[in-house]
Amino acid sequence: MSRRFLPLLLVLLASTCAYAVPPNIIVITLDTTRADRMGFLGSKLGLTPNLDILAHQAVAFTRAYAQVPLTTPSHAAIFTGTYPQFNHVADLGSPLSKDLPYLPDILHRRGYRTAAFIGAYILDPKSHTAPGFDRGFDIYNAGFHRRREGEDRYKSVERRADEVVNKALAWLNHRPLGPFFMWLHFYDAHDPYDPPEPFKTRFASSLYEGEIAYTDSQVGRFLTALRVKGLYQGALIAVMADHGEAFGEHGELRHGMFLYDETIHVPLLFKFPLGRSAGAKVEARVALADVAPTILQAAGFSVPTVMQGDSLLDKMKSSAVSTKTTTSKPDERPVYSETDYPRRAFKWSMLRSWRAGKYLYVQAPKRELYDQSTDLGALHDLASGSKAVADTMESQLDAFHTRTTTAQTEQAKIDPAQAESLRALGYLASDSSTGNSKEDVGGTDPKDKIQVANTLHQSLIDMEEDHFEQAVPKLEQVIQQEPDASSAYLELGRALVHLKDYSKAIPVLRTAIEKMPDSGMPHYELGIALVKTGQWEPALTEFQAALTKTPDSPQLHFYVAAVYTRLKRIPEAIQEFEKTLELDPNHYQANLLFGRLLFLEGHPKEALPKLQQASKLEPNLREPHAFLSDLYQELGQPEKAARERAQAEQSNRGEAP
Repeated sequence: MSRRFLPLLLVLLASTCAYAVPPNIIVITLDTTRADRMGFLGSKLGLTPNLDILAHQAVAFTRAYAQVPLTTPSHAAIFTGTYPQFNHVADLGSPLSKDLPYLPDILHRRGYRTAAFIGAYILDPKSHTAPGFDRGFDIYNAGFHRRREGEDRYKSVERRADEVVNKALAWLNHRPLGPFFMWLHFYDAHDPYDPPEPFKTRFASSLYEGEIAYTDSQVGRFLTALRVKGLYQGALIAVMADHGEAFGEHGELRHGMFLYDETIHVPLLFKFPLGRSAGAKVEARVALADVAPTILQAAGFSVPTVMQGDSLLDKMKSSAVSTKTTTSKPDERPVYSETDYPRRAFKWSMLRSWRAGKYLYVQAPKRELYDQSTDLGALHDLASGSKAVADTMESQLDAFHTRTTTAQTEQAKIDPAQAESLRALGYLASDSSTGNSKEDVGGTDPKDKIQVANTLHQSLIDMEEDHFEQAVPKLEQVIQQEPDASSAYLELGRALVHLKDYSKAIPVLRTAIEKMPDSGMPHYELGIALVKTGQWEPALTEFQAALTKTPDSPQLHFYVAAVYTRLKRIPEAIQEFEKTLELDPNHYQANLLFGRLLFLEGHPKEALPKLQQASKLEPNLREPHAFLSDLYQELGQPEKAARERAQAEQSNRGEAP
């Protein structure tokens, strides 16, 4: 055989055969990153030089679409290869069922060492905002907590890209033998936009673009480290955004409400070992649900039949030996997306979309149809004048939805700690039921109320920045414009409590309870307001009502325990403290107050491990050291008592909120 045909033969063999050695697999997800900001997809802004270099060595999919414009459900589609109506991770805090196929778990059972390095609280399973997402991982590096007063958000609910990379590289330096699977999640492009220097100055006119440029620099640092370690060439690397971001193109600010390209069209790259298909661009329409099947097939593993996405390897066959300028022939495979956020947060209609042929169809109370071959911005709605086309698209969408839907068996309930951290990330927390039928598309059309949603979102930002006095008039405006916006009553009540305007807060929160009968959150917030005004018995009633809605919430059990303590109902308090620590052994306040209660009740030996744990959890706070000092004095250990007293005096901070 002529030598000049040998490289071609090797590439063709690589496209049809499994690798002799399972490849290392790396998935990088870029939160809230628009496709039109990528240089390799045509942007001239120069934000992504490192991703552009990667694209020259990878396959770029020019028309990739998210299934949900929200972080947690989109990642569920990515890693399970299923659609939201099947996996039922349709919103924040929804549990990932153990019955679902899950890429990290599948690879782990096939001998892969698995590690995840997460950029924000929203994907932290231990915080119950992404329950089940750590399945199959040897290491799931998250560890976020609720932001305390005066605390940097990057030390509590979020971490910057450089820290994600640092943690990932540290694991690589000491990884176990064998093939590995890594997931790096970068949250930086999500609001609030606050890139570090020099990006903050360089992109002062568009901090969002500064965040993308900063993230790209850190992706580049990580890829460079892979090259230095000799891990780059043989690795299978997939890079994608979970969703995009809107800047008012259709009235929406941020994401979650609409299904237009600004939030659904996402960048997607696959770099394969041996340089397979390097530099190719695939113009076929694809879904993020296709990512897991593609990775499994490319690594030589069978794809579970329950996965609903398709492997994309077949779409690359025509590009297997392509040059960088050759593109594959587009096909007309439809892509489905949905958002239940308008219904869960505002009781408006949910939305579904269907991209098929040259059209984008949006299933809504007032349906929409756009010809994307001539109207990429989806500015000219053709639904009223092209009824036959709209009817056909609706029929196709309904048939697909029916075929891919399963019954929901578990409903997420958000506890107060989760809700607080989700607000810190700019999301309204909701624990209403998830839509699953065509009847859920009906009622108020979100596009008629988008300014209400924007105002409510801005009020959350105000409250996160402790500008409660600015949030109140915005929330009152929302209620005036949308009297049924139950979340607005809840948030207004919270803001008034922070402003210590309890006479106004309490009736507002009672209205929130009436409008959210299935939720425990307004009961919890009313309980807090009643505690602030010294109404302990009514507060207990509200906390208990909240607990019936969310019985596994350690925070609610703690509050019930605290009120029982105040009411001198010690046996009930002990029972609730024990339940709190059963659910969360690292609950600082429960360890602290339970330990103190046991000490005051004459049980210093039982109190000791609780106070020691509190001191371990918050070593820089004063209370655990002060309480331990009293306890050691009682136990006849004056040296330890003096040591703890000295530590308490050195600490100038009080109890963690």
